[in-house]
Amino acid sequence: MNIHFIAIGGSAMHNLAIALHQKGEKVSGSDDTIHEPSKSRLEKYGLLPESFGWFPEKINKTIDVVILGMHAKKDNPELVKAEELGLKIYSYPEFLFEQSKNKTRVVIGGSHGKTTITSMILHVMNYHEKAVDYMVGAQLEGFETMVHLTEENEFMVLEGDEYLSSPIDRRPKFHLYKPNIALLSGIAWDHINVFPTFENYKEQFKIFTDSMINGGSMVYNIEDEHVKDVVESSENHIKKYPYKTPNHFIENGITYLETAEGALPLEIFGNHNLQNLAGAKWICQHMGIDEDDFYEAIASFKGASKRLEKIASNKNTVIFKDFAHSPSKVAATTKAVKEQFKDWTLLACLELHTYSSLNAEFLAEYQSALDSADKAVVFYSPDAVKIKQLEAVTHEQIANAFQREDLIIYTNPKEFSDFLFDQNLAKTALLLMSSGNYGGLDFEKLKGCN
Repeated sequence: MNIHFIAIGGSAMHNLAIALHQKGEKVSGSDDTIHEPSKSRLEKYGLLPESFGWFPEKINKTIDVVILGMHAKKDNPELVKAEELGLKIYSYPEFLFEQSKNKTRVVIGGSHGKTTITSMILHVMNYHEKAVDYMVGAQLEGFETMVHLTEENEFMVLEGDEYLSSPIDRRPKFHLYKPNIALLSGIAWDHINVFPTFENYKEQFKIFTDSMINGGSMVYNIEDEHVKDVVESSENHIKKYPYKTPNHFIENGITYLETAEGALPLEIFGNHNLQNLAGAKWICQHMGIDEDDFYEAIASFKGASKRLEKIASNKNTVIFKDFAHSPSKVAATTKAVKEQFKDWTLLACLELHTYSSLNAEFLAEYQSALDSADKAVVFYSPDAVKIKQLEAVTHEQIANAFQREDLIIYTNPKEFSDFLFDQNLAKTALLLMSSGNYGGLDFEKLKGCN
């Protein structure tokens, strides 16, 4: 097929472009800007556009399929031309469904944990040399791309994002996959710009559950009251498999999982990650991996990129980088690190970077989110607020939202950076939580400070 990508530079889009190129398809694409690492990776495979911008003259009837990225706008010149010519236009999730219609689709959904659970499943499959197709939202150790497509593999493992599919398709991505096997990890309000109320947000997970094929298998976190309600109230004819936090203990900074064969030391830690592990185990069993083989493989799982990723450590200091930004993720991640390093000082730094976190009305959701930290810092860039065209968030609003008298708040990147580099990190766990980069923090220099 001749496939053209509109907005090829996105994290998901460029990985799909590479996967299709590797499959032997003819791939082209456009974008108005492409950042690293997408730029270098596209260049490596000869897929980097010769120049940035939108070129409607590239769109003609020789193109079999157009894949439209979220970065594009409804009036994108290439999209308008494709519509005029009547070309087949797919959103990213639509295309993935088309590629997996004849496979067993395994979809991992939830407000949090879905990237980690998907990564755990792929780690186990890779460990046991069981080939599967997949799409995951992070770069994984041992995997060249975040997307892999074949004709022959039986399973397609998909991270089920609840965000919108494309500028012209406002359905959540995971509504399009129609899973045979699915998992729901948790429901905590997010994407306030799209789902203005919690009930509206929760409804998307009900639709997802009801979209499963007749007789499908739903694995769900019974410890999340909203997930429990959504799954157990569903009248869809599906099999339901609950999971919960497994028995474990922490000794000398290492978490051990209690199994029938004895205590199993893990590379990961935190109740949320142990819940993720329990869910991943159920999914792997549905995919033909027995319990003992799962435990053998999961012992070497070190986590997905930017998900409680240890970026530096020595005997006195450990530094973690985490993608956590929603209130539930921030609370769970902070608590996990404190429990793992209970005798050390936990310095937790959160950047308010997403649309929801920078929304004054949503801020109240962060109450108590940093309570597990010994020292808590919140950073946000006024520039990020302007870019997202939001009303400025005040120092006072942040302080009131978190309800913590000793909360340290920075809005200047240099002042925040200076603060970090001035800290004595002896017997300290430093936790950096953000989907951004704190206004240009030098992480490499920070690694040398431990």
